[in-house]
Amino acid sequence: MDERAAITYEDLERDHEAFAGDRANVVARNAVTSKGLRAVARVPEAAARSAMTFDVEVRQGERCDQKRTGRCWMFASLNVLRQQAIVRHNLKSLELSQAYPLFFDKLEKSNWFLENVIDTRDEELSGRLVSFLLADPVADGGQWDMFRALLDKYGAVPKEAMPETACSSNTSDLDRYLTRHLRGCARRLRETAAAGAGVDELREMKREMLGEVDRMLRVCLGEPPERFDVRLRDKDDELVVQGTFTPREFLAEVVGVDFDSWVSLISAPTDDKPFGRTYTVERLGNVAEAGGVRYLNLPIDELKRAALAQLSDGVPVWFGCDVDQSFLHDDGIMDTAALDVDSLFGFPVEGAMGRAERLDYGESVMTHAMVLEGANLDAEGRPTMWKVENSWGDSHGRKGFDVMTDAWFDEYVYQVVVDRRYLTEEQQRAFDECEPVALAPWDPMGALAR
Repeated sequence: MDERAAITYEDLERDHEAFAGDRANVVARNAVTSKGLRAVARVPEAAARSAMTFDVEVRQGERCDQKRTGRCWMFASLNVLRQQAIVRHNLKSLELSQAYPLFFDKLEKSNWFLENVIDTRDEELSGRLVSFLLADPVADGGQWDMFRALLDKYGAVPKEAMPETACSSNTSDLDRYLTRHLRGCARRLRETAAAGAGVDELREMKREMLGEVDRMLRVCLGEPPERFDVRLRDKDDELVVQGTFTPREFLAEVVGVDFDSWVSLISAPTDDKPFGRTYTVERLGNVAEAGGVRYLNLPIDELKRAALAQLSDGVPVWFGCDVDQSFLHDDGIMDTAALDVDSLFGFPVEGAMGRAERLDYGESVMTHAMVLEGANLDAEGRPTMWKVENSWGDSHGRKGFDVMTDAWFDEYVYQVVVDRRYLTEEQQRAFDECEPVALAPWDPMGALAR
């Protein structure tokens, strides 16, 4: 390498003198090394501006806790569904089992992965695609379309019918050993294909492999119920639901949500994703027969309009975001003005890139799914603040809730799921009729599933 590319001792001496000669640098160093960066950059006025009162609000049951797992997309989906059941039956609270869809998601993702292994059997093992597929074949993450596929096929159950286990509350060991097993399966499938086996023979091998996956899941997560008894009482202690149900019967008759009419909207203002078009992410999914994901890309104001319309009709909104940006964890506040990192360092850090640039350069992706349950409006009816139900338990934030400013929505919310009736006629046609553009498997719009 050209020695002119190296950092010299003269460089270090110049930087040291510049740092030590500025009083603000010394104060910042003393504070941050003692208390930590976020604590020092925290803007107290941001917390004072974020009251928990809302002009539009839906009511929810008790807070849920995903614990040490990446199941936010499941918790958010179940929180939307249970709220509808709570309203329908006038319940005080209801919690749907999160271990139940976890079981079938891991099973279906294993099948999805092995099908991808068979499909890419002639690809180079060291190539980007196969390396990507092998990196995290059964991650906890997912997307709304993937959850809807699980609901369609397997239904839902109350938490009492399939409670949490040690492995559902902390999926690290299950994920580790299931991933190791599946990588071994991938090796066997590729070696068998290289020896001349056809697809039919490989799929016979796959069936045996999935039997082993099923056994592992039953050991770690327990047995998914085929039928179960349900007794639900309303707020007046009247018995309003009584009977024995299959999971699909429970979903249809007790929860009773027409989730097939819900669609995913994203807002990615990058050059490769023109607005008004639909998109999918290659090789992203879980249930093979359901296919992958489908998004309609729209300006961020259209996501807000649709979300606010659904909230105004008493229905919460599933959304995906980059949660850790400008986030005061203890306060439960997502606000672009909550952390003044740029003043702390004296040059643009958070302000160095715009929304599109952060997506293009890998600075921002969807990392977390939650539920919008309220909004504050200005005199013109535009949102200024949003109420968010998280899935980190009632000890987090404000008794399990967070507050999001509209400015934060502008920067870090990337997806909402709404009933299609809140789309314009033109948007509905675009969602239905346009052939989706296939994005690369590693595109930022697929990150929530990883």
